[in-house]
Amino acid sequence: MQNHSSCLPVVLILLLTSCVQPGKSIVEEVNYVDAPVGKNSSLPYLFSNGEKVFMSWVENSGDTLTSLQYAEMKEGKWQASREILQGDDWFVNWADFPMITENNGNLLSHVLKKSAAGTYSYDVKLNVLPATSTKWETDMPLHTDGTPTEHGFVSAVPYKDSSFFVTWLDGRNTLEKEDGSRGAMTVRAALVSAMGEVSMDTILDNRTCDCCQTTAAITRNGPIVIYRDRSEEEIRDMSIVRQVAGKWTAPKTIYQDNWLIKGCPVNGPKVASLGNNLAVAWFTAATDVPKVNLVFSKDGGEHFGSPIPVDEGNAIGRVDVLLLDANTAIVSWMESKDSGAQLKALKIASTGKKSDYKIIAQIDGSRKTGFPQMELVKDKVYFAWTDIAKGTSAIKIAYVLVEQF
Repeated sequence: MQNHSSCLPVVLILLLTSCVQPGKSIVEEVNYVDAPVGKNSSLPYLFSNGEKVFMSWVENSGDTLTSLQYAEMKEGKWQASREILQGDDWFVNWADFPMITENNGNLLSHVLKKSAAGTYSYDVKLNVLPATSTKWETDMPLHTDGTPTEHGFVSAVPYKDSSFFVTWLDGRNTLEKEDGSRGAMTVRAALVSAMGEVSMDTILDNRTCDCCQTTAAITRNGPIVIYRDRSEEEIRDMSIVRQVAGKWTAPKTIYQDNWLIKGCPVNGPKVASLGNNLAVAWFTAATDVPKVNLVFSKDGGEHFGSPIPVDEGNAIGRVDVLLLDANTAIVSWMESKDSGAQLKALKIASTGKKSDYKIIAQIDGSRKTGFPQMELVKDKVYFAWTDIAKGTSAIKIAYVLVEQF
């Protein structure tokens, strides 16, 4: 990865005085459920279409062997876990983790597989389980550039005709040239069929932040992708590209935080959609003030309202967002607290009105915690995160009833 050593955890700017108001959280409303995981589990990813619910995660055995597992929730209960595949040549990272998604019974997941000896030389490999099959097809290429560079931070969402829309950060241009120069990280997108066939591979932005997650959604106009951009002056704010009438728009900044930072903060945005209604949450530390913001759009991302501040102080970020209706979102995020951190969530209206926040869990504030997940399942909001205790990791799951936000 270009400049990967400068990807910053943004810890030094989090030591601010807390403005958390005591007594706002009703922790007894958080309901823990058993997670269908084995030993040394971490990096959960939740997917829900409102009816079907899946979770993928990794389990480590020994020093190098890693397996990608998944489970489905049925009638409110997690079924037994199943293994997709295992490998000893994967790139396993707290911020760049596998995912799973479903469309009309077809499943898609991915892992990151080392392509060369370099630390950040790895490719995205797809795994598909078509609705007509009982066996996963694994180790299928998403990209074919063949460069020993970074490819990752994948977002995949169900698309038309039982296919998937996939976007990712692609480092093929960062390969060092004969004159010693390097290009920038890019963001690309493609369509993937239920059988794993890749088409319509397109570059969306030729200069982006190196290691912040992407996020994507399908609007009535077409797919959209939101990501942390990177200007020539090292301003790293959130940008959107939209497919309208079959063509991609030029990148456009959602809101000018004007965060000048020399390295990647490893803290990407999240988007939720209902038709052409969008809610986007993201982290910024412009002017050395870490905070989480939320914006709404009514026209598929062509225009956005003013940012609504989310956090209560000491924001770490690692956000997630849901849309309950066109004007109401639920946002989750992490805040530092004493020697650790808290996973919090609250409901926000497009008018700016906010519910009391809920502390979902007291968690470790380090990178080992990864990026907590949140999904809406009928009348419940589910959360999944990596719990760190006594040097071991274990996935935890909880839910809060929507009506209790």
